Amino acid sequence: MAEVQKGKEYWRWTESRWTSPDMDWKSGGIISAGVDVGSVSTQAVVMVDGKLYCYANMRTGSDSPESANNAMKWALEGTGLSRDKIHATVGTGYGRVNVPFATKAITEIACHARGGNFMYGPQVRTILDMGGQDCKAIRCDEKGKVTAFLMNDKCAAGTGRGMEVFSDLLGVHINDVGAMSLQVAEEPPPVSSTCVVFAKSEASGLLRQGWPKEKVLAAYCSAMAHRIVTLLERIGVEKEFAITGGISKNVGVVSRLSKELSVTPLKTDLDPQIAGAIGGALFAKALYEKKGK
Repeated sequence: MAEVQKGKEYWRWTESRWTSPDMDWKSGGIISAGVDVGSVSTQAVVMVDGKLYCYANMRTGSDSPESANNAMKWALEGTGLSRDKIHATVGTGYGRVNVPFATKAITEIACHARGGNFMYGPQVRTILDMGGQDCKAIRCDEKGKVTAFLMNDKCAAGTGRGMEVFSDLLGVHINDVGAMSLQVAEEPPPVSSTCVVFAKSEASGLLRQGWPKEKVLAAYCSAMAHRIVTLLERIGVEKEFAITGGISKNVGVVSRLSKELSVTPLKTDLDPQIAGAIGGALFAKALYEKKGK
């Protein structure tokens, strides 16, 4: 069985923040924010007049209110903008009711649809949110309004948390898992377990049988992609299809998903993990305008 370096946090994906170099918040009208507190990651987004101004994407800690505070603090770092100057904030995600400074809480399904519409354009009709704890298939209209949705009913084996477990088990950094899973001459059969505990046990058995890491990862990414395809087929996928959430960065899962669906996901220059927070910020702007009227 391959050696894994003790103490190294292979699961720790790269956190990020960004501020627009071309915008000055002082010259804007409505400043709105969205904070998406998920099971694995938390994103804070600030928009000025409906345009993206800054964001932070970081790991969720054990305390949801503190995670929201930390993400917003990091997003605003170096901007000169303080939280009290933000007109309205929407909390979303699993911890949406625990965002201490939120004006309102809105479900992540509505926020991902709205954020996906902003990121991928009004043509997007199907959005797959591949998150840390579950996967959601969302159908939406040209305005980013939800028309139908489905969630997976499996455990963490088909989610970002499951990918973290496999990353640590194999001693492969989570940023490299997808690319490594594609380094196989032919596709192995997918792992069969839908529970992450059993999938981990199954993978350990394959390693003991002499399977190289890339083959085990290919089997896991393939299983994950197939489970997601099954979910998407239940709701129906149109070719105007986009993926949000952390696993959208895993080329091993996304390429297998695309092949099985015969659909190429839409592209964006933005971080797909911030879709929910963008949707929240857009809802916050609408709420503030409505209040003003």
